[in-house]
Amino acid sequence: MRIDSAKSSQVKQVAALQKKPGCRREQGAFVVEGIKMVREAPRGRLLSVYASDSFLEQGGAEKLGGIPFTEMSDHAFKAMADTQTPQGVLAVVKAMNWKKEDFSGKGRALLLFLENIQDPGNLGTIFRAGEGAGVTGILMSRETVDVYNPKVVRATMGSIYRVPFAVCDNLQETLDKCHKVGIASYAAHLEGKKNYEEADYGKPSAFLIGNEAAGLSEKFSSAADHLIKIPMKGQVESLNAGVAASVLLYEAARQRRHG
Repeated sequence: MRIDSAKSSQVKQVAALQKKPGCRREQGAFVVEGIKMVREAPRGRLLSVYASDSFLEQGGAEKLGGIPFTEMSDHAFKAMADTQTPQGVLAVVKAMNWKKEDFSGKGRALLLFLENIQDPGNLGTIFRAGEGAGVTGILMSRETVDVYNPKVVRATMGSIYRVPFAVCDNLQETLDKCHKVGIASYAAHLEGKKNYEEADYGKPSAFLIGNEAAGLSEKFSSAADHLIKIPMKGQVESLNAGVAASVLLYEAARQRRHG
C-alpha cells in the first residue's frame, strides 16, 4: 500500500492525533517521529508506521530493521508530521498501560509527583532525567501538560516507553496512599528548612515538584513529610521544574549507589 495524497484519511487521522489531546485519549494512541523513537517503541504497541520516499531512498527500509511500514510521498508525509523538518518516518503507538506494581521498584520506590507542569520540554526532560537516575514512576496531576503531546514525546528521547507513569485525578490522595505503604515524601520548596542533600533517600522516597511559575500549591506541599530546598547563590530564586527534579533524583541515585 502507498499513500500519495495529503487528503488521505490516514493522513488526516495521524495529523489529528498530533494536534488534539482529545483524539489521542479517544483512540488510546499517540504519534512518535524519527527512526530512534520508532525503533525503540515496543513492537507490540506499534499500530502503524509510515515512511516517506526521501527516507526510503536513503536506506530507510534497512534502518527500520524489518518493521512493516506504509510508503508515502514526501508531500503526504509532511502533512501528518509535527516537526518542521521531518525525518521521514513516524509511527502511531498504542498508549502505555502501566500497572500499580510497576511503580514499586521492588520495594525501593523512587517516585516523582508533578503538580501542574505546563512546559512540554520540562516534562520530557523530567522523563529522560528520571530514567537516567532510576526513577520508578512519575505521577502527574490532571492539569499537567498532556504526556503524549508531540513536543513532550520528542523531549523524552524514548524514556516515555520505559518509565512508568500515571495521570491522577487526585494527586494528594495518591500521595496519601504512598505514605500508608511507607514511602516518605519530600517537597521541593523555597521555605524548606533542610537542604536537599541532608535528607536520606535510601528508603522508599517521593519528590514533589510544582508548576514552573507558581511552584507547589500550599495544600499539596503541606501534605509532604518534609520540605527541602536547593540552595542558591547569586540572585537566582529557583530552578525550572526539569532541572530541580534532575538535581533531586540524582542525589537520591548517588545515595543509593553508595549505600
